[in-house]
Amino acid sequence: MPERPSEVDVDVDVLIVGGGGAGLTASILLSELGIDHVLINARPSTSNLPKAHLLNQHTMEIFTDLGVADTVYERGTPAENMRYSGWYAGLAGTDPDAGRRFGLIESWGAAGSSPEWAAASPYRSTNLPQIRLEPVLRERAEALAPPGRIRFHHELTTFTQDADGVTATIADHATGTGTGAAYEIRARYLLGCDGGRTVGRALGIDLEGPRDLMRVATIHLTADLSAWARDPEVYIRWLLIPDTGTGATVVPMGPTRWGPDSEEWVVHLNYATDDPRGLDDDKVTADLRTTLGLYDHDLTVHLITRWAIEGVVASRFQDGRVFLLGDAAHRHPPTGGLGLNAAIQDTANLAWKLAAVLRGEAGAALLDTYEPERRPTTARNVQRAIDNALNHIVTADAIAAGDTTDPAGNWANMRRLWSGLPEDAEHAAHVRRLIAGQSMEFNEHNIEYGYTYASSAIVPDGTAAPDNPDPIRIYQPCARPGHPLPHAWLDADDGTQLSTLDLVRPGRLLLIAGEDGEDWCEAAVKLADTAPLDVVRIGHLDGEYLDRRSTWFRLRGHDGGGAVLVRPDRFVAWRALTTSADPVRDLSAALDAVLARR
Repeated sequence: MPERPSEVDVDVDVLIVGGGGAGLTASILLSELGIDHVLINARPSTSNLPKAHLLNQHTMEIFTDLGVADTVYERGTPAENMRYSGWYAGLAGTDPDAGRRFGLIESWGAAGSSPEWAAASPYRSTNLPQIRLEPVLRERAEALAPPGRIRFHHELTTFTQDADGVTATIADHATGTGTGAAYEIRARYLLGCDGGRTVGRALGIDLEGPRDLMRVATIHLTADLSAWARDPEVYIRWLLIPDTGTGATVVPMGPTRWGPDSEEWVVHLNYATDDPRGLDDDKVTADLRTTLGLYDHDLTVHLITRWAIEGVVASRFQDGRVFLLGDAAHRHPPTGGLGLNAAIQDTANLAWKLAAVLRGEAGAALLDTYEPERRPTTARNVQRAIDNALNHIVTADAIAAGDTTDPAGNWANMRRLWSGLPEDAEHAAHVRRLIAGQSMEFNEHNIEYGYTYASSAIVPDGTAAPDNPDPIRIYQPCARPGHPLPHAWLDADDGTQLSTLDLVRPGRLLLIAGEDGEDWCEAAVKLADTAPLDVVRIGHLDGEYLDRRSTWFRLRGHDGGGAVLVRPDRFVAWRALTTSADPVRDLSAALDAVLARR
């Protein structure tokens, strides 16, 4: 065995395996919470794959906590270039109708300008491809962690766990010797953020759900498509190609210009699972040119990757002191852009719990709430992504332009959508309704933002959940336990304005009392040395913060003498509907339940 390097027997609180979105987010959060950790990543650098890109409102709230939100907004897609998704008859070609748009749908709350989306959070959804997001996260992680704690090109080879922790053997490929010198890390907990390559397999954890639904070849290229991608407000273009009877998805990648002027693009081509053509780079490149209708145009292909559409969820998210996050725990079809967001939100759910347990502020059983909270949420996300993908297939079939042997017939069917002829009116209306139905993907606000938790870290108050006429598209904010903390604009005494969301500090619980909730505030002060607890009082006319529009008054669900307890991940943990005869007793009991101290 090679001589061990100086890092032998490193002893830390947490070992993070994987340096993608989930792993790097975990590192940043743990650094901010003062938790000693090491991150290892088998690859020498962050991903070079043009993978996930959409970042939803919850994720941008978390990125604000990480200190990277401003950079992500600055480098990401401007709101005016991602307000819509569009459907087109190809991109270019000799037919006079080539590239014609026949469908348009508002997306992501029109990039946040929709009143409902603006009311949900002060942070709008944005878009930054993972190949450009991960370097931002890595730079932040390395800035916060002690030197040498973020280790790329270090690979987990084996690990064992016992009652007190995990012992992992690591191969160091970064020294340049080529020996892969081995060393050990001892950690109290291990986070598997490795996409399921090592940790979950070693534990025998199955990924359950449909696999290999379709094969996709993704081409990352540089090209000037501005002459054909003419709609600056459209972000994702769904192409149906009458000349070939096939479809494709075209997505701009920036990096310095967006919309039609984007320098780089990604094109997704679909292949049957048994079609060998998708495995040949030259044939895929030829298919790319045919699909775009650009046979002689200058295209520079950077990378072709292949992947299979699947929708799987791990049978377990926790095994003793080992936790699975991100793609190690769930893999989604890309429709809806839920995968990367779920990975970031997995981490936000778990990091504060780990810190509370390691600092002695919570019982170890708090960690057992990670799986019951995150697994149902991500399982629903996976199913939504599958449903979104199937709806695209139904829409394409209804247009009836998918016969690979009959281009003329395909064009004839396609033109029925805009012919204006009476005999085509019913068909055109049917397709318009199918495209409108894709709001199940591009406007699934309650899926992205309104998901709720149920576990021992949530104390029910006996109230019913709001009646929601559309649990996919409509998010209904409320301060009921298990729900995300509602956003309301507040005025501080110094004249500044901030959101209720901004009151929550990393690793800290927050008690929000009503305007007549002085007793709750006094109780919180008495209990502050027993829990990481902050307290504020909010009212329309009285309190540390003033509810200028009575938004919090409408959403809080308690009277002026009540209060809500908010977790560090901005989910409501407990609510008192009114005053209490013994607020210290009742608040202490709530803290004991939420922090698993009993």
